[in-house]
Amino acid sequence: MMAVDVQKLTTDSLEVSDPERLQDQLYALTEIAKTLTLPLELPELLEAVMEKIAGVIEPAEVGAVMLWDQPAGLFRPVATFGYDLEILQEIGLRAGESITGKVFDAGVGSLLRTPEQVAQAMADMRPSNRAVMARSLGVETLPRCTLAAPIAVGEKKLGVLVLETLRGPQVFSDIELPFLQTIADLIALAIDRSQLAEQADAIRQEKQAERMRSEIMAVLSHELRMPLTAIQGYASALLLEDVQWSEEKRQEFLHQIDEESHNMQIMLKDILDSALIDVEQLALEREPVRLSYIARDVAGEVQRRSVGHQILVDFPNDFPILEADPRWIKQVFRNILDNAVKYSPDGGLIVMRGEVRLTDVVVIVADQGIGISPEDLIPLFEKYFRVKSTVKLHISGTGLGLPIARAIVEAHGGRIWAESKVGEGTTVYISLPRPVAFDETED
Repeated sequence: MMAVDVQKLTTDSLEVSDPERLQDQLYALTEIAKTLTLPLELPELLEAVMEKIAGVIEPAEVGAVMLWDQPAGLFRPVATFGYDLEILQEIGLRAGESITGKVFDAGVGSLLRTPEQVAQAMADMRPSNRAVMARSLGVETLPRCTLAAPIAVGEKKLGVLVLETLRGPQVFSDIELPFLQTIADLIALAIDRSQLAEQADAIRQEKQAERMRSEIMAVLSHELRMPLTAIQGYASALLLEDVQWSEEKRQEFLHQIDEESHNMQIMLKDILDSALIDVEQLALEREPVRLSYIARDVAGEVQRRSVGHQILVDFPNDFPILEADPRWIKQVFRNILDNAVKYSPDGGLIVMRGEVRLTDVVVIVADQGIGISPEDLIPLFEKYFRVKSTVKLHISGTGLGLPIARAIVEAHGGRIWAESKVGEGTTVYISLPRPVAFDETED
């Protein structure tokens, strides 16, 4: 909450001989101060304040809060009345340009009483900005009278509050300038509070991200060290000159080396795919694809590494051809099947089937594994989240497989979710939209 002594602000800055007008202004400032404490985003707050101003300062036909965008070196309108804000946002006033730039540089409010004074102050406005202003107002003529006050907190300049009359007959008087400056000061406090909150939030997020990075590095180093240790151990055993291993034992060691190498390959690919998604480089190359072919291909690949599981693929003959990126869809199926195998340590049946619905298709992967508790289902598709095993068993992985699958599915316009019961297995659902352009079905 923003604690502001409105009466002190007003009596310090206003010199109004009319007690009734002073009372009106005090009431208006109180209402504006209340508005600025509402739980709204800053643009919404400022829009609400501009509505209040429009009803209080009668000569004002249009107004705008112009904030200084330091990185761009331009003023940006964030709240208005009387203007078309969407059009006005095309404007790009520079420092010192027009009335806004001059008041901002001087740090002192200004009252331009006549059209001649307004025209002189706006003489250096670039034609492109003048055209944007005219389009946003719907008239070509310059304002008749302008009132502007700097928005600042101490030495920190934030922007300018500008009010203007277009047709009249009323124009601004001297008593409106200190009143407007008080409003600008209230706005400045709200903006400063918002910026401080954003900075504090950014610091919290950075600390959280740093903590997460540390945890991730610890997890990844642990997960990568385990297959490396196993590979080194089996390779060292095979290289022992004074031990004659049987062919069966040699094949067992080589199989373990191959499996652990595959695990490392999966982890590294997950990390690389996750990095691509983080920098928004997940580019799709869509083409007509038969999901049943991709599903059978991936199932065969996973089956060859998982002799303790039986993977069944079941797609109807009328399953439609989709427009998708086969490489990324293959990665989705691979990630989900790998998870189904890992979380079914005792083997069992894994069923991958397709269903056709009115507006989408659904690929369903169901296993008979250890299952997932209800509290783990909610963050299941979040990065680095690992399901807590209910059995005393280490399950390798990076916690990236399902988040990557979700990103790929959502990039295709689909969605992914899971259902599970502890001890009864997990079912993952992948919904993808059916294209209008393709009526052809699979063989």
